[in-house]
Parts: sequence; structure tokens; C-alpha cells
Amino acid sequence: MTTPTDATYADQLDATDDLAGFRQAFVNDDPHLIYLDGNSLGRLPRATTDLAADLVRRQWGSRLIRGWNEGWFDLPERIGAKIARLIGADPDEVIVADSTSVNLFKLIIAALRARPGRERIISDDLNFPSDLYIIQGAIDMLGAGHEIALAYSSDGIHGPVETILGLLDQTTALLTLSHVTFKSGFLYDINALTAAAHAVGALTIWDLSHSVGVVPIHLKESGADMAVGCCYKYLNGGPGAPAFLYIRRDLQEQLVNPIAGWMGQRNLFDFDLAYQPAPGLRQFLTGTPPVVSLALIEPGVDLLLAAGIERLRAKSVAQTEYLIELWQQRLAPLGYTLNSPRDPARRGSHISLGHPEGLGIDLALINELGVLPDFRTPDNIRLGIAPLYTSFRDIHTAVERLAQAVTEQRYLKYRDHRPTVT
Repeated sequence: MTTPTDATYADQLDATDDLAGFRQAFVNDDPHLIYLDGNSLGRLPRATTDLAADLVRRQWGSRLIRGWNEGWFDLPERIGAKIARLIGADPDEVIVADSTSVNLFKLIIAALRARPGRERIISDDLNFPSDLYIIQGAIDMLGAGHEIALAYSSDGIHGPVETILGLLDQTTALLTLSHVTFKSGFLYDINALTAAAHAVGALTIWDLSHSVGVVPIHLKESGADMAVGCCYKYLNGGPGAPAFLYIRRDLQEQLVNPIAGWMGQRNLFDFDLAYQPAPGLRQFLTGTPPVVSLALIEPGVDLLLAAGIERLRAKSVAQTEYLIELWQQRLAPLGYTLNSPRDPARRGSHISLGHPEGLGIDLALINELGVLPDFRTPDNIRLGIAPLYTSFRDIHTAVERLAQAVTEQRYLKYRDHRPTVT
């Protein structure tokens, strides 16, 4: 059955959406803007604005340093415990700290030191480049005794699962991948690949940045060793929000934080000159947490927990399927290609559409046509579906404007433009 392409059908889908009410929980100052970049920066929850005012005026302004004993000190664990519910972990297995890159660095060094005599680190060419930079830096720091073995995707869309399985052997110390790849949105099977890594004695680190908040994740069930993730995408924690890390409980005392710091000290107010790591996950804290930006993560996480990750996933699949159907009917004839997996079981919550004039189209959408996606080289226009606030009508309107950008050749004036942030 062919999916109707009229706006009325989109409105019918919205009318039966049991998550539609969550849209009102977010600030929307421009009702004409179609925002499809929640996979890069989530919208602002209304509750966050009230919390920000309280943090600045009352907690900082009035309570001053007393705030540390009135909730600030426990923020990394308290918010981490809530994120744990979204990723299938126990409350004491997740903590919020630093950035995704810093957390990944800490875990890579810890993992490699825990697997002496093994030199190989396996990843893929679909991984976020920053993750690969971190691996390279870790190798340098440890004396260049390790090597990266990259598995290459045959089409730039689907993860090279069979190649990864073929690379795993007794020399492998670590397998680290993005759960959902940043360009195509390919979704790896954490359970299967973790089991394969464990079969050869290797550890695993998963980057959950493009899956947490939209894809059900079951870290404890999978046996995954470690994970990291950012809080400013689907968690709606704000630009540059601190990230989180996960370490399976039985590994927490076996791994050592390579960036020892005051907040990870066992009795930090004893001011002992010798470092003694705190028990459990708190040893992976380093410096003083940024209280304001850390606290502002919580309202977005609370909204996701209220909606329920299974319902969010169901809506995400329905919306990405709808978008793909519209692409096939309206956009494929205009030269757009589908650069994401067709199988929803192997796809996250963003869709990449390719076009030879992709960057120009992206800029025309942003500057002229009231749609905010983003662009990733060489030709990917990424359309992020955030089920908490993206409507089916948003998707329909965006597709119509994608068509308009090509039929009216709006991209021509942007051929020589390349903004710093795309």
C-alpha cells in the first residue's frame, strides 16, 4: 500500500500520536520553523528555564557554597542513575562527568592497561572521527605499543559486521564502536558484538551518543563492559552539556582512572597528598563538576523517562518509515538518495539523504525555507527525528521544502559557501 503524500494524512497520524503532548514541554519560539536537528542539539525543555533561574538566583545567589551539601555534590550520581534507566544499567553503573571525548579517553586507557600483552584496538570507518582521534592519542600516550584495526563499510551506510568479526582474535584488547553511526544512522547489535569480543577475551566500549534517548539499550543484559554518551542530543541537556560514562559493576574496581583528581579521591576533604581512588564509579570523576550545566541535564532526562523508551522507539520507527516513504515518492525522482539503512531494525532515529548539491540544499533550507537539518560530508543531509517533539506534519513539510530547494534551484547561490558549523 502506497503511503499518502498529502498533509492531511500527516495530520491524521499526529492525531493518533500518544506522545504528541510532550511537544508542549519544549520551548518553540518560532512555530514556522521545522527543527530536524535534535540528533545534534535537542530542543530546550520548558522546565529547564525554570531550573536555570533557580540555580542562578537561589542556589548560587542565596545558598552560595552551602549548595554543595544541598544537592550539588551528588548530581553526577543522581542524574547518572536516571540515565541508567534509559540504557538498561543499574543506578551505580552510570555517572555524569566531563565530555564524551574525555570519558572515552579515560576508558580506553583503563581498558588497554587492563589487557596487557594485547595490542589491537578494533573500530570502523563509520565511527565518529573524534573517537578515532582519542584512540590515536591513547596509543601515543601508552608508547605506541598498540594499533588500530579499522573495518571498512562496503557502502558507507551499513556497519561492516562480518569484517569486524573477522578481525577479532587473541591479540584484540578492545572493540569500540558507535552504537548508531553518525552519518548513516546504522544501528549495531550490541549483544552480538559484545559476545564476539568477549569470546576472544577483549573488552568493549560503546559510544551511545546517537542512540541514548531514542533506542532501547540493554547494557547489563548484553554484558557490555563500558560505554560513553553525550547529553545534548536526544537527552536535551543543552549545548556542551557534560557527558556520561558506564562501567559494568564487576569491572569498576579492576579499572583505573588515568586522570586521577580530587573528585575521585576516597576521602577528598582529608586533603591527603597520596591519591586513593574512591570506591565504585566515583573514582572516574576527576575535577569539580560544572554544576549549572550538569544540573540542567535532568529535566530532559525526566521527560524521556515519563514518555518511556519503548514508546519513543515505536514512534521513531514510524516516523523514519514515513520519511523514507515520502523520500521514495517525492524526493528520489529529484536526485535524492537514501543514505541510511532501509531496515528499521538496523537504523537509529536520523535519516541521511544524499544529493550532489547537498550542502547548498542544506543552506537553502536553513536560510530561506525554514527547515533546520544539518550536513555531513560528502553529500549527507541529516534529518533528525526526536520523537518527544517532532510531528508527522514536521516531516511532511520538510520533505516538501526539500523538493522545493531542488525544483527552484535554491542551492545555486550557496555553491561557494561553507560555514564553520554544518
